[in-house]
Amino acid sequence: MTNRSPSDRSPSISLPDEGHAALPAFELAPNLIHLNHGSYGAVPKVVRAEQERWREQIEADPTGFFQHIYPAAVRRAADVAASNFGGGSHDWVFCENATAAVSSVLSSLRFQPGDELVTTSHCYGAVRKAMQWWAQRTGAVLRVADIPVCVESDAQITAAIAAVLGGRTRLVVVDHITSPTAIIFPVEQMVQLAHEAGAAVLVDGAHAPGHIELDVPAIGADWYTGNAHKWFFALRGCGLLWTAPRWQEITRPAVLSHGTDQGYTAAFDWIGTRDSTPWLCLETAARAHEAFGGAALRQRNRALAAEAAEIMKAETGGKPSAPASMRGAMISLCFAARQDPAEAAARLREDLRAQGIVVAASGFGGFVCLRLSAQIYNAPADYRRFAQALSDKGFGRAIVSAI
Repeated sequence: MTNRSPSDRSPSISLPDEGHAALPAFELAPNLIHLNHGSYGAVPKVVRAEQERWREQIEADPTGFFQHIYPAAVRRAADVAASNFGGGSHDWVFCENATAAVSSVLSSLRFQPGDELVTTSHCYGAVRKAMQWWAQRTGAVLRVADIPVCVESDAQITAAIAAVLGGRTRLVVVDHITSPTAIIFPVEQMVQLAHEAGAAVLVDGAHAPGHIELDVPAIGADWYTGNAHKWFFALRGCGLLWTAPRWQEITRPAVLSHGTDQGYTAAFDWIGTRDSTPWLCLETAARAHEAFGGAALRQRNRALAAEAAEIMKAETGGKPSAPASMRGAMISLCFAARQDPAEAAARLREDLRAQGIVVAASGFGGFVCLRLSAQIYNAPADYRRFAQALSDKGFGRAIVSAI
């Protein structure tokens, strides 16, 4: 049995053309316009092929793999995380997704009655539910900083956080890039405010890796989690957790196993037999991201999202959730809803899908938020077709009254 990574013998990754010419690098259905990269990502064919090579190696000798190859291989994958997102490999561990990482952090802490957990009204729904659950179990209190659906500046966000911090605040959980509204939060400032109040901070960066430039230790948080399978071209199930050294002694996965008493990395690296190939393919995903442009790809996607915002504003009258300086490769257009926003969003989402257009639509804060992503395989024509589809179905500028 060889100890070489399948990546050592995988084919080189060539840079595809951008726009629709890049679609052959993926397995996306050609009859759909894919404008929802942010929710589930899209895996390049070369990364999928790498996964199959790993699986073949595992199935040839499962015992040999898990006992002799996996321990070093998962730490090499942590090296990849560190080299791309900062810190040392000993600070990085893997989990299935950011939600799992949040639950691990919450279960590692000990809250007392009256302690306060703080987040914002833009918090991802699953994370907010987990925080509420732990608050109820321990007698702690969940406090939510109310931030408008559409914001104008970083100052609005930091002021909202500052208003709810207090002497009993133990943990603050903030999004780096919000899910329904696609706003890039000023996390460095938010972390500083929380630390000044004596609270620890977990940044939920589910959308950040591969989406924006990222130096995790420089943010100053106590924990940072992200999904490599959204914007970094990793396989689904490749969640990342960075923990500041001072917290590693107590931070453990929500599922405890043989490595629990062996330290932070050992506890996360092994919690039982599972499919670890999404983590082991992170190197190939990183190579794909770089081959697609790396920093240039991020800039290209951000510019395309800004162009999409202008196209959609002109055709539909929707209001972007934030100015361009607070957005990345996603935009969220918000429309006031006269009916139940969640029901209206679901109807609109399915109606568009019937026309071959895949978007994220959600009801949030009394609005219907249409979130559009920009990735290497998208082109301005995709957003023009989307705008035309809204107009053809009687939405367009009448969407507010139609909804």
